[in-house]
Amino acid sequence: MRFAKKMLAMIQERQEKKVALAVDTSSQEVRTILINNIIKLFEQVKPDTILVQADFKIRSIGPVKSDSITYYSHGKSSYTLVLEWAEQEEIDTLFYITDITGFIDEELESVSYEMFWLVPDDYLPKSPFGKAIKLA
Repeated sequence: MRFAKKMLAMIQERQEKKVALAVDTSSQEVRTILINNIIKLFEQVKPDTILVQADFKIRSIGPVKSDSITYYSHGKSSYTLVLEWAEQEEIDTLFYITDITGFIDEELESVSYEMFWLVPDDYLPKSPFGKAIKLA
C-alpha cells in the first residue's frame, strides 16, 4: 500500500490548513473498503477535516467519519457544487474520492485552492485540473 504512506504524508503536511474530503456517492459499485480506509486515515490524522458526500447534489457536510457514507445506485455525479462550495468556504485543500467521470460546468476551468482527485480504480483518467492520484 504505497499510496497509504503518500496519503499520510500529504495529510500531515496540511495540518495547519483547512481541508475537506469529498466522496462521490453516485454508485454502489465502488471499493468501499478502500474508501473507508482513506476516510479513517483522515479521521485519525486530521480529525478537523470536513467530509462532503455528493453525487449530482451535495448530500451532507459534516465531520469526517468513516461509518457515515451512504452510496446511491443512479450513477450520476456532478462536481460543480462541491467545487463551488469549497471556494465559498475558503478551503485550502480539497481531496475528492471519485473516478473523475462526473460533470463539471464548462465555465469552471480551475479552482483557487489545492485540488487532489483520489481515484479508487485501476484506470486513472485525465483530471480537468489539480492532480489525480490512483489509489488502487
